[in-house]
Amino acid sequence: MFTYKHCFHQHYIMQKIGFVFLLFLSLRLYAQKISPDDLKELESMESAMSTPAKNMVFAEEASTRFEADSVFTKEFVKALKIRNSFYFPFDSIITVSKLMAPDSSFRIFTWELKRDESYFRQKGAIQMRTKDGSLKLFPLLDMSDYAENPVDSVRSNLNWIGAIYYNLIMTENRGKKYYTLFGFDDNNFMSTRKWLEVLTFNDTGQPVFGGQYFDYKEDSLKSPQPAYRFLLEFKKDAGTRLNYDPETKLILFDHLVSESNETQKKFTLVPDGDFEAFKWQGGRWLHIDTAFHVQIQLGNEPRPKPLFDESGNPDEELLLKQSEQNEEKQPAPKKKVPPNALDEKK
Repeated sequence: MFTYKHCFHQHYIMQKIGFVFLLFLSLRLYAQKISPDDLKELESMESAMSTPAKNMVFAEEASTRFEADSVFTKEFVKALKIRNSFYFPFDSIITVSKLMAPDSSFRIFTWELKRDESYFRQKGAIQMRTKDGSLKLFPLLDMSDYAENPVDSVRSNLNWIGAIYYNLIMTENRGKKYYTLFGFDDNNFMSTRKWLEVLTFNDTGQPVFGGQYFDYKEDSLKSPQPAYRFLLEFKKDAGTRLNYDPETKLILFDHLVSESNETQKKFTLVPDGDFEAFKWQGGRWLHIDTAFHVQIQLGNEPRPKPLFDESGNPDEELLLKQSEQNEEKQPAPKKKVPPNALDEKK
């Protein structure tokens, strides 16, 4: 069954790769931004938070998970109040998604709390970067329980439609920045949800979730227009893609079909192998029915030019060219670095 724990493990691998790089940058920022005493305190608090952070997701009993969440939340806010905590990565808190805005103006934390297979709720906060290093925090309060139609309105951080965010991209239009969030929600024991949520900030700096940014024709699978966020709901164990592809600059997502020909029953929807997409244009995400139009006839698949003919005789000229290409791909020999070279670069 595809759940937040599965999503968390996949996200954790990606997160660790990213945080190796971010941690390197952060360590350099520490010396400039975080005082030695504050850094020591942050590291100590992070270590103390790691156990309740794990227990709020992996503990067997719901009461233990809720108690761990309470402890973690209180300690996390205390840690964030330390001056310049914005530059501390909290990379050992592995059950919390941590996404930095591409322009480093804010970062967003999200995590999930489970009571049982029918009750999943998300929690989170947005931490803004401030000039003086003080804390400017917007808590995210999941009000999904009170939303009959979760796509029908613009919302604030106080009536947020909860999700675990696993990606964040920034687009612009007429000088305004738009942050598109990609979210995961375990929802219930029958279906899973993935979200596209456009985050902006108003003239007073308050976060605004949603707007009429998704332009698509209504069908039996998509929420009726106007839709202020995009929802993809599908069968619980159906691995379904919804993510940004930087090469094509498209948001790609699986085209879904009903296993029982009952599209209104979201728990029957599964991918059929085709992809739909959204393209950013004029301040909106415009829908593309079929993301890939290239069709290859059977027997005409792309293949490398053979190095040998049908009789097994080598093509000497092609072999020579291939050999030269292979040599060009060989990495240059590593230069020996003097023992103190790294210290000199610091």
